[in-house]
Amino acid sequence: MSEKRKQEIHRIKELESINLATEDIREFVIETKKEVEKDNELLANQINNKLKNNGIKSIDIVGAIGAGKTAILEKIAEKISEKYRILVICGDITTRVDADRIEKHNVDTVQINTGRECALNAYHIHQVLKSKDLNDYDLIFVENVGNLICPSEFKLGTDKRITVVSITEGEWVIEKHPMLFKMSDIAVINKIDLLERLGTNLDKMVKDAKNFNPNIEVITISAKTGKNIDLLIEALEL
Repeated sequence: MSEKRKQEIHRIKELESINLATEDIREFVIETKKEVEKDNELLANQINNKLKNNGIKSIDIVGAIGAGKTAILEKIAEKISEKYRILVICGDITTRVDADRIEKHNVDTVQINTGRECALNAYHIHQVLKSKDLNDYDLIFVENVGNLICPSEFKLGTDKRITVVSITEGEWVIEKHPMLFKMSDIAVINKIDLLERLGTNLDKMVKDAKNFNPNIEVITISAKTGKNIDLLIEALEL
């Protein structure tokens, strides 16, 4: 085994497997995880190719519970549902609350309940697309399970990824959860209507996102008031 490979495995052990009892179990967990990630990436690439071949734009939106992902999608749908035929795939542990909210804005929705799984993966998206006639859609949004950690493990086959945080999560939230920002095209900082009351350091949040990903576009919005939603739609080239 190469030195680079040993270091890679050692790092994964530190991150995820250190509490497992025996060395042989640790190695099995590591190798299994790598195979799952490899298979997921392969399927995600197939999904992306299929959507592009059907002329469908696709966007994955991730963020913690309460960051405002659903409210943002509602505002976007209000503005563009007459221009695009939209499918929104919602991921949650249980219920279809988000799908019901978004569906009221003249878009088709599918709710995926993941149970104990903390993020959607490419297989979930593949299963939904198998049941749909893609000729019926121009645009697909995937609202991932509310989480700033797990979604970083799985690509979903979309063209773009948005990571949403809000100023109510505090000015350190991006610095504490950098991975998704490194993997995203757009960072949305929501709930700026509360900025004066909370006193959150918005400049730090913007700077942190840019430090982790110099190519990311950062947009500050209020989903509640609709402020800068048009800027987000423009950034998404919609």
